[in-house]
Amino acid sequence: MTKLKIKTGDTVKVIAGDHKGSEGKVLRVFKEKNKAIVEGVNMVKKHTKPSAQSPQGGIVEKEAAIHISNLSLLTGKGEATRVGFRMDGDNKVRFSKKSNEVI
Repeated sequence: MTKLKIKTGDTVKVIAGDHKGSEGKVLRVFKEKNKAIVEGVNMVKKHTKPSAQSPQGGIVEKEAAIHISNLSLLTGKGEATRVGFRMDGDNKVRFSKKSNEVI
């Protein structure tokens, strides 16, 4: 299994697919599937049966997972960048390949 360069809480931009250009915060990462759920991106309608939590049931809109290869991390300035790893003293840190700053 490869090391993923995107973590929960990162701000990312979609660089490919139907939602290309949209940005959002990563809510969850599925390491084994190489997918992530991004806030407000790839919304799908899910039909739910009536249950104790929702006695009415109905159609719920929620985010679906999107492949990590279609996401690019955003720097503090809001530009998309590739991510690298390097040692900063004793700790391993992620850095922006575009601006060479630690993320």
